[in-house]
Amino acid sequence: MTQALQPWESRIGRRLKLRDLHILSVVVQWGSMAKAASQLAMTQPAVSQSITSLEATLKVRLLDRSARGVEPTLYAHALLKRGSAVFDELMQGVKDIEFLANPKAGVIRVASGDASAAGLLAPVLDRLSRRYPDIIVRVVQTNAENLDYPELRERKVDVALARIAKSFAHDELNTEILFDDRSRVVVGALSPWARRRKVTLAELLNEPWTFTSNQIIRGLISEAFQSHGLASPKEKVSASSILLRYQLIATGRYLTVLPESVLRHNAKQWSLKALPVELGMKPMSVALITLKNKTASPLVQLFADQVRAVAKTI
Repeated sequence: MTQALQPWESRIGRRLKLRDLHILSVVVQWGSMAKAASQLAMTQPAVSQSITSLEATLKVRLLDRSARGVEPTLYAHALLKRGSAVFDELMQGVKDIEFLANPKAGVIRVASGDASAAGLLAPVLDRLSRRYPDIIVRVVQTNAENLDYPELRERKVDVALARIAKSFAHDELNTEILFDDRSRVVVGALSPWARRRKVTLAELLNEPWTFTSNQIIRGLISEAFQSHGLASPKEKVSASSILLRYQLIATGRYLTVLPESVLRHNAKQWSLKALPVELGMKPMSVALITLKNKTASPLVQLFADQVRAVAKTI
């Protein structure tokens, strides 16, 4: 043990008590052991013993005693000056804990891909803001292709929402499957295909398609076409931005593949229509992902409950 650590271990760390420091401050405030004892609901001998213990620990006299009462020595002044800062910091720490423990206010950080944001996160945020207006949500764009979620592991976000092809195991992550999300072939209301009652995939093969740039989803779309004995459709536009794809589809010229959850919350606004054709693509799973071995704050638990409630409606 180094010499610098010895005073802490032998005198302060093991023996100095915050309670004794508080008693000293009350004694100095009232200038009397008896008055301090009354304020603290203690006996005068107990107050005296506390001061004596503190003086023995620090090896200095803290109070000058006289018939008129007690007065702090220069050592007591020095100790109480620093002690006040300690108590202020502790009180602020308690306030910080109270704030963090309040599930109705604060900031939550969420990682989400475009499709998860449009299909699940948007209605969750609408529900959350109506019920808990003091909660602030900060959304971070994430790439779910590698199933690694560095934002979570690096504690940059509290929770992630993602569409995954299958459940996965990870040493650091918990994955909660919320629902399976089927994919549909989608066009805009101005598209001539929107008026057709019967459509086959073969008819759509050479039409202008716009796809997500997510290679996992692109692979599932290709597998779906191949299961019908067809080649993969040729893309005209590939984009990670779902907003750009909405705008292209709205022209009536393009086709795309969208999750049903996205279609549910965006079809009316963007005049989208699912074609009456069976794509046969394997459903993606929408998942709530959190960090293992990390205590979730009440705010994060509240957010997760809102996510589950909206997921049930989908």
